[in-house]
Amino acid sequence: METDKQKGVLYLIPTLLGEAPIDESWPEGHRKIINNLKVFIVENLRSARRFLKLAGYQHPFDEVTFHILNKHTTLHELTTFILPASSGSSIGLLSEAGCPCIADPGQMIVAQAHQMGIRVKPLVGPSSIMLALMASGMNGQAFQFHGYLPIQKQQRTNQLKQLEKLAEQTGTTQIFMETPFRNMQMLEDVLKSCRPDTMFCIAADLTTQNEFIRTQSIKTWLQQKLPNMHKRPAIFLLFR
Repeated sequence: METDKQKGVLYLIPTLLGEAPIDESWPEGHRKIINNLKVFIVENLRSARRFLKLAGYQHPFDEVTFHILNKHTTLHELTTFILPASSGSSIGLLSEAGCPCIADPGQMIVAQAHQMGIRVKPLVGPSSIMLALMASGMNGQAFQFHGYLPIQKQQRTNQLKQLEKLAEQTGTTQIFMETPFRNMQMLEDVLKSCRPDTMFCIAADLTTQNEFIRTQSIKTWLQQKLPNMHKRPAIFLLFR
């Protein structure tokens, strides 16, 4: 379906990855865009308001409509959220951290916008996945992102071995993540499951003062004290 120029635009608005100066990773030109919006679709109301205030949003929040998007949002609600764009009002979709629709539920809104002929405009901003890949020294020409691996230990171990095998067979970088409070368990499973010569990258707290990025072989990781990754947002990469 062609987009209608009389309709509003769905802006995909990146947010910060952590506590860091906003002007280091968020273009100032976005400020004008967000200040022309009075409808936002967000994952968490409190953090969305905090980010908008930090970004220089000038309208009182009691004049702004916020829609909450999560795994419980129904298709009917999605249509309702984006309906103002059909009448010419542009809408902002905010990620909880980083770029919308990457490892978050925003793609449901974007898919609905395309079905309704509403223009989708992605804005430039930090992506933990891309930043980690850039800094890893691994293959950036061919890579796969797998999101969260299984919570159950044996299933996770099996998948890690599959990712290692896939990296060897295809030469692709394998990228995945974990809920921050389970990072240390993930690191232990990676080191126990993968072969000594497999390359493993940990990229944590990207764009912040505590940023940590290191790529080493499994053998080298095992010879060192592991960094404390507990409750630190991180991306993990495997390569052979």
